Amino acid sequence: MKKRYELIAFDVDGTLAQHKTPISDRHFELLGHLKEGYQLIIVAAGTCERVHKQLRQFPIDILGSYGMQQSTVAVGEDGEVHLKMLRSDVVPVNRAEMEERALEIRRRTGYVEYTGDNMEYHASGAMTFPLLGTKTHINDKLAFDPTRSKRREIYSLVTEMFHEYNVFIGGSSSFDIVPKPFDKLYALTKLLKERGIAQESVLYVGDDFGQGGNDEPILKGGIDIVNVDDYQKLAVYLGQVLDDGALRSSGVAL
Repeated sequence: MKKRYELIAFDVDGTLAQHKTPISDRHFELLGHLKEGYQLIIVAAGTCERVHKQLRQFPIDILGSYGMQQSTVAVGEDGEVHLKMLRSDVVPVNRAEMEERALEIRRRTGYVEYTGDNMEYHASGAMTFPLLGTKTHINDKLAFDPTRSKRREIYSLVTEMFHEYNVFIGGSSSFDIVPKPFDKLYALTKLLKERGIAQESVLYVGDDFGQGGNDEPILKGGIDIVNVDDYQKLAVYLGQVLDDGALRSSGVAL
């Protein structure tokens, strides 16, 4: 007999959709059917605003920017679903110091040539360390490190240099640098406490559980997971775990 869950938490990129692309009609419908039987939450690396748009305004609560943001939805007078921000934390950053740390990593590893900026700064205080720079062509980024082996080689150095931050291998050629204690496990655990939901009643669905992956803390935290190798087969993966009719009645082929 399959386990019964109260809440299902989803990653977005590589899980519900291709990286930074809109969710498909099929997965939009699938979320709608799942919402009839479960509480649903998005736990994302991106901002709530970006995720809300990527999900085509699907009515779902979002923990964005590794939990530095939290949003819900409201239906306006026009009948449209609108994003409603509940919280948006901001942590100050000493940019001069961060620039020097990134340059030191470049000097030690040989990634001294880059296009655009050395570091990217976000309004929350989180940062992106783009090994190829902020203005590198997308095709060059995608071809740089598809297996993440290059970034895993220097991951320990990056975590050492940004020791007061949580560091994740992000995007196709970069690292996400996030103020502690924020990560996906911290964000989800805080939400569960607020809602009075036991960790044992939660299923997390993601694609990035390896070393330095932004879903790795969830795995280490002992929460039940579904590892999605191909987002287009999401319904198949869920069908192997969930014991209900939502997937079968969704019209999504299992």
